[in-house]
Amino acid sequence: MSITLSTKTSPFPYATIAIATYTQKADLNYDESVDGVTLDFDGSQLSAEDEIVAVLANAGGLAGDSAKTAAYFTLAKTLPTLTAIPGYPCCSRFNGQQYVHLLRWMSHIESLESTQAALASLTTAKANKARSNKTAAGFALGLQNAKEGQVVTRFPPEPSGYLHIGHAKAAMLNQYFAKMYNGKMIIRFDDTNPTKERAEFEETILQDLELLNIRGDKISHTSDYFDQIYELAIQIIKSGKAYADDTEQAQMREERGQGIASAHRDDSVEDNLRHFEEMKTGSPEGVRWCVRAKISVDSQNKALRDPVIYRCNLIPHHRTGDAWKIYPTYDFACPIVDSLEGVTHALRTNEYRERNAQYQWMIKALGIRGVDIWDFSRLNFIYTLLSKRKLHWFVDSGIVKGWDDPRFPTIRGIRRRGLTVDALSQFMLAQGPSQAIVSLEWDSIWAINKKVIDPVAPRFWAIVKEKSVSVTINGGPPAPEVKTLPLHKKNPDVGEKKTLYTSTILVEQEDAVSFEDQEEITLMDWGNAIVRSKTTGPSGDVTSLTMDLHLEGDFRKTKKKITWLAQPSKDYPLVDVTLLDYDYLITKKKLEETDDVKDFVTPVSEFREEAFADANVNTLTKGDIIQFERKGYFIFDGTAEDGKLEFIRIPDGRAANLASKAGKPGVVAVEAPVPTSGATADAGPPSSSTMYEMEKIYGEGSLKPVSTTKMYTLSNVYE
Repeated sequence: MSITLSTKTSPFPYATIAIATYTQKADLNYDESVDGVTLDFDGSQLSAEDEIVAVLANAGGLAGDSAKTAAYFTLAKTLPTLTAIPGYPCCSRFNGQQYVHLLRWMSHIESLESTQAALASLTTAKANKARSNKTAAGFALGLQNAKEGQVVTRFPPEPSGYLHIGHAKAAMLNQYFAKMYNGKMIIRFDDTNPTKERAEFEETILQDLELLNIRGDKISHTSDYFDQIYELAIQIIKSGKAYADDTEQAQMREERGQGIASAHRDDSVEDNLRHFEEMKTGSPEGVRWCVRAKISVDSQNKALRDPVIYRCNLIPHHRTGDAWKIYPTYDFACPIVDSLEGVTHALRTNEYRERNAQYQWMIKALGIRGVDIWDFSRLNFIYTLLSKRKLHWFVDSGIVKGWDDPRFPTIRGIRRRGLTVDALSQFMLAQGPSQAIVSLEWDSIWAINKKVIDPVAPRFWAIVKEKSVSVTINGGPPAPEVKTLPLHKKNPDVGEKKTLYTSTILVEQEDAVSFEDQEEITLMDWGNAIVRSKTTGPSGDVTSLTMDLHLEGDFRKTKKKITWLAQPSKDYPLVDVTLLDYDYLITKKKLEETDDVKDFVTPVSEFREEAFADANVNTLTKGDIIQFERKGYFIFDGTAEDGKLEFIRIPDGRAANLASKAGKPGVVAVEAPVPTSGATADAGPPSSSTMYEMEKIYGEGSLKPVSTTKMYTLSNVYE
């Protein structure tokens, strides 16, 4: 049997999907083109929900579970349908405060694995509908002349560094279009500049793409076509559409800007070929020259003002060695190789839009097969640098620890910070075919990431070491007891953990200082306890607590539910961990071309907090994503040299910045090192960014004011 329905059906047939999932007697098929709900059953179709539920109940052997089944089916037809379970086909949505017992019963229904699976199927269908209606349709409208099975795209990175999040958008869009039209995608390394390129970068780029689940149908290199490109250069010179030029670079830049023709623009074809041949030898005379396309002297589009298409470079190529002393520019090689490799659509960021005319001129001048250009907006984020040169500066200056530093926008950096491929893909496709060039907030992508990791992240506990408080539990176990609990209360598939119970526990200072005398609080995963005594030190910090265990208490009536850890002992030690958090690397939302990055470096962008964690974290492997309850999501970064396990906080989309952490007690702020000569400059004027200046709201010292209010203290949303 199979059920066909739309996510738009109103009222939605929750009873149908719940009992179908529970009995496993019918498949759910979401189709947005249908109205209502239909069950295909023994060659016939049923569309009345009460009839569908009855059939599925009979098929699952559930109809005899209750003598009142018939009455409940009658009731179901008169109430707004919410869900169905064996013997109780329908419940309605009531006011929880007025109907406490019904609310508890409905909460139980919702917690059932089958109900969660039914709701998950609906959520997935709605997400697919959104992507199909908005994203795919938008992209399809923008891809001109696309034919099913014939689309060929290409992703052409230069093997001179690591991929960043901007490259991720280009790579994902190329793969997206190729799959949309059942075509192919080529990964082509644009290796035309031996000065910057190395073979190891090719391997790292392929690894980065693998991290994104991107795999090309073919891997190629521009250097595979050096012979053909050279022959086409000879051809374009002979046709009079290119010439050799020895104008110095600075003068050439000035002449192009002012629309002044080169002195060699009208040299004979013979002279141009002779100079090109001299260039090929790499002689002292040859390296003085370059070859320029003869397009225009004073076009309004400055990309058309006789661009350079060939130049000398004596550094050995990492693939061809010393075979060549001349190399084509990207602007000349790209349209040629696109045409030769059968690319149908060249996807380019719209910052290249002025050069699109140059691309098409090359194809026409060479008489080669044409390629359609589809451009999209470049991906920019606030407080984020995507320039390889500027990112290199941070690495060379020692401000970051490498190209995979969690503060970096590289694929390795954001993956190490805990960004999942699913979240990245959803975010990229959600951008649609927009041509707007804007600087995006990071909050939105991290919010998507939270939705991806929350259902599957195992839960653990950690207590900050700084001023942690010892608590004596009267009525606690005389000897340590170990119980098995789920790692995720809503997802049993995540697994189980061991929790230790003792008569002495640790809690955090922040919790301890908020407790009122004789207040009843809830110890998570244990029960209620009543605060009987509190000892404080001269500074007002709590040094110890005594509580009476009160397991008969109702956790729903307490305002404070806290995490805790058993006092460590020789037989039951806790795990030393370091919790790391990061700020942006720069203090200005968007650097202008005239800005010097050295003037806008965030003085403190790494924060370290020492903590105890429960022993279950010893089972983790590097890269595992978890939640330290009441602290946030973290990714396990491995074991440090000091033997401590390190966890990197994963942003959840709510924090606007991390500047306030610089003055938080217990958090060690790691200042950026002062760059050595050659990589530094004066600090420059103070930044006008509110991001870092917010630290001064809390003063320069580490004093933390203690509130006298009796209201329950809420954690700062920016922490």
